[in-house]
Amino acid sequence: MARGVMLMSGGIDSPVSLYYLLRQGHEMVCVHMDNRPFTDDSPLEKIVDHLKVLRERFGQPLPLYVVPHGPTQITLMRETDRHVGCVMCRRFMWRSAERLAVQENATFLATGEALGQVASQTLSNMRTATAAVRLPIVRPLIGFDKAEVESVARQIGTYAISIRPGVCCQAVPDRPATRSNLIQIGQEESRIDVDAMLDDCLRKAVVM
Repeated sequence: MARGVMLMSGGIDSPVSLYYLLRQGHEMVCVHMDNRPFTDDSPLEKIVDHLKVLRERFGQPLPLYVVPHGPTQITLMRETDRHVGCVMCRRFMWRSAERLAVQENATFLATGEALGQVASQTLSNMRTATAAVRLPIVRPLIGFDKAEVESVARQIGTYAISIRPGVCCQAVPDRPATRSNLIQIGQEESRIDVDAMLDDCLRKAVVM
């Protein structure tokens, strides 16, 4: 089986996606993009508890990298078009995960995305976001609807953790674009120093 890097949020989807990969026997490393100050401590607290449940079930160490993403969000909000902020944000998440995958000798990236559930998960935006990386991306939940994911979450013991109160990301634009293209995103990224921003946040990453 393969070694992969899983992007983890505090929501319902990512622990279910991770569950399916672990059930298939893959060895996983987890990454959380920490959006503070645009959220509170609750996403990280939920992830820690999600991983405790899954470690006990599968007997894997499941190391967790916590990468500060708030400063990146601030730069994107100040320097780039807010309407494509979610796509820009996702591109930085994927790039960070890919760099950690290289460090961890992992061969694929993974996420809890399901097609069309939020603005960043339209086919257009997913394509634009993932064009930032070269490693293959696995999406175990791509064709699931929300009710199906919630049913599995209840079965594996992560649902109650996911729905605990918390502050949603406050960096989401009022009218996020549901369609994007690489020419437009390339123009936006030309306004910022992508590599320097990645170097800075990964240098400050911690492993839990």
